[in-house]
Amino acid sequence: MTEERRVFTKEFKEQAVMLIESSGKSVAAIAKDLGIRENNLWR
Repeated sequence: MTEERRVFTKEFKEQAVMLIESSGKSVAAIAKDLGIRENNLWR
């Protein structure tokens, strides 16, 4: 069974980067808060 790929908007990506830069949390913690896998934030 194949999973459908999630598509993230440009705004979502920009906000995720801003959270990482400004929150002081780890990338793993931000990914967990957003409900996505950590490797999605490294792309």
